[in-house]
Amino acid sequence: MGVGVVKKALITGVTGQDGSYLAEFLISKGYEVHGLIRRASSLNTKRIHHLCGLPHDQNADLLLHYGDLTDSSGLNRLLEKIGPDEIYNLGAQSHVQVSFEMPEYTAEVDALGALRLLDAIKETGLKEQIRFFQASSSEIYGEVHEIPQTETTAFCPRSPYGVAKLYAYWMTVNYRKAYSLHASNGIFFNHESPRRGEMFVTRKIAQTVVAILRQEQECLHIGNLDAKRDWGYAPEFVEAMWLMLQQDQPDDYVIATGESHSVREFIERAFSFLGATLEWHGTGLNETAVIKSFEPVFDFKLSFKKGVPVVRVDPAFLRPMDVELLMGDPTKAKHVLGWEPKVRFNDLVRIMMEAALADHATSFQNIGNLRFAPF
Repeated sequence: MGVGVVKKALITGVTGQDGSYLAEFLISKGYEVHGLIRRASSLNTKRIHHLCGLPHDQNADLLLHYGDLTDSSGLNRLLEKIGPDEIYNLGAQSHVQVSFEMPEYTAEVDALGALRLLDAIKETGLKEQIRFFQASSSEIYGEVHEIPQTETTAFCPRSPYGVAKLYAYWMTVNYRKAYSLHASNGIFFNHESPRRGEMFVTRKIAQTVVAILRQEQECLHIGNLDAKRDWGYAPEFVEAMWLMLQQDQPDDYVIATGESHSVREFIERAFSFLGATLEWHGTGLNETAVIKSFEPVFDFKLSFKKGVPVVRVDPAFLRPMDVELLMGDPTKAKHVLGWEPKVRFNDLVRIMMEAALADHATSFQNIGNLRFAPF
């Protein structure tokens, strides 16, 4: 790149959590940022509306293009039109439970979508120009063979989502070696934020706990309480994506916090944030939790119904196969990229709960007088 030349980046999945944060990050770096969105009767641009206007609005900070990871010819035309310097493939059917119900669609988008992009880079003759990032997932480890998981840990996915992501991972490695593409995988462990979709467990927990203590909802229905995950903060993870594409040599990196916490812990911390302590009863599918003690930490009214379970295990949220423990080792990312997480588990729960409270702020009085409980 010559002096003063603006870099161009293309983001698939730009309307999602990671895509929106990455778009903001790249714009702050002075990039010309393009985003791929699917054509629909209504625009799903809630997370990026502050960055863009309508598709093809050339005055927006973020330039949107209609397209789809299932459309090879469309992807080829888009690459030829934009001529990006960097591609970040974040587009996916990203819900593990849904992948069991829609395995073919998950494979079409998550697995073959990555292949279509890689092949488009090769076929359009842009392989010397483009650097490619593939958003891989800790779900490719599946049935864990070692703790913590590193770049050399064996893969054994346990969901259609994990299998599709593993296909995309190996295609990225193969195109890198076969065609000398600058193509890197980021093996991302769970990463959350207030922009997380409401179907995902951390956002669901935060929103439901607030609703329960406002007596708008009676109970949190949840799946595997003891599944353990390495939860990080999404805005920090998008910086790692960018750092990978700034390296002279492409490679694969685990991006994680190096800590693991259970779904049960997340629920307990979420209630504790509002001043409630839980008491668990039963086992397995019959396990429930009630509020044992409650010392409100806010100046506005929060309450609950005594003796009524506020958490229930629900078979509807159990997967046919589950991954019990994921914990990544980000040592390589720290040494090579200079990246390491700053937001830890307690801070993440606080961020998620503060956002959930803010979502309900119009119904609260004295919202400025929040007194947060220590964990």
